[in-house]
Amino acid sequence: MEDRTQHHGTGHPNIAGKGYVGHASLTQTPLPGGIHMTIFAMFGTTAIGILVFLAVLVGIFLWVVAVYNGLIIHRNRYKNAFAQIDVQLKRRYDLIPNLVETAKGYMKHEAQTLEAVIAARNAAFGASNKAAADPTDGRCMKELNRSEGELSGALGRLMVVVEQYPDLKANQNMLAVQEELTSTENKVGFARQSFNDAVMIYNTAREIFPSNIIAGMFNFAEAALFEVDSPSERVAPKVAF
Repeated sequence: MEDRTQHHGTGHPNIAGKGYVGHASLTQTPLPGGIHMTIFAMFGTTAIGILVFLAVLVGIFLWVVAVYNGLIIHRNRYKNAFAQIDVQLKRRYDLIPNLVETAKGYMKHEAQTLEAVIAARNAAFGASNKAAADPTDGRCMKELNRSEGELSGALGRLMVVVEQYPDLKANQNMLAVQEELTSTENKVGFARQSFNDAVMIYNTAREIFPSNIIAGMFNFAEAALFEVDSPSERVAPKVAF
């Protein structure tokens, strides 16, 4: 009777020598505090690493955007500068036929010289239209440079011949054309300088490191300067009568 009461109080009979385990022994043993801290530190370090990596990616992206936008701004500036040149060139091309037409009445034996001026003017006009359509095309700009050089040379030769005709030099129509042409030539020169300055800024921006990497990735081609081929033709032809 006493033995049964003792067994009932414990909830399980204690089988001597059998090593029977009670309910309390079935629960999991908690991990030591040091292991918990190690796991937390591992996850914390990984999270920080991911955040740093994402921050670096965002920084690189923002830098690429800034460089790209800067190149776009510089390119648009020199394209706008060429638009100013184009306005003055068109005015110049309009004046040259007036000059030739007036000279025809006095230079009947200089047809070849006058025809050469018109041919050079037409070639330059065509080259100007191509360059205006895409100032970023270096080939078009080089063609315009060459054509403008030939036109300047043809005008220079015409002026030499005009010196032999005093009556032509005193003609009022010629004097008026001379004044407009000289003013237009000066404007072309100023616009050319502004364009070339913008081109130099753009080319420098696309060539320096590390922005040259972005320029190469997005095909920012080198821009061509607008300058006549011959150093002797860099000065606008003097149209004096």
